Amino acid sequence: MKSQKEGNWFKKHKILTVILGLIILGVIIGASSGDTSTTTDSSNTDSTTSKTESAPAKEEKKPDVPAEYTSALNQANSYANNMHMSKKGVYDQLVSEYGGQFSAEAAQYAIDNVKADWNANALAKAKDYQSQQSLSPSAIRDQLTSDYGEKFTQEEADYAIAHLND
Repeated sequence: MKSQKEGNWFKKHKILTVILGLIILGVIIGASSGDTSTTTDSSNTDSTTSKTESAPAKEEKKPDVPAEYTSALNQANSYANNMHMSKKGVYDQLVSEYGGQFSAEAAQYAIDNVKADWNANALAKAKDYQSQQSLSPSAIRDQLTSDYGEKFTQEEADYAIAHLND
């Protein structure tokens, strides 16, 4: 008989029954998560520490870069640092239909991000012209700055000529 009366109370107070159920559920969930943190307190501290330590590394990474841009940058690094090309020469090679065939945007990204010493590149090219072709400093300067030649800036060519015999 008591179970019938208890059943009637729950039917009469549906909202209170739902609230009571949510409270009980919250207590159960809170107790189970509290137990876990108590029993694995040292492991949680370690994982929290390692997560905190690795978080700055994620912030230091560059944002996602399209594969084409990364490939253009890799090629630009090779042209600039192995072949001692000028900035404009690298860009033109990247977008050339006979070269990298990269989009203008990918090539510009590469130029903006390549690590190169353009003065040193101009000097290396100038020394090549001097030793291999025995060109005069004036002819070397013309070759370095020519749109049909190396495409260095006038300032880069001047630096190269000034340091040609260092």
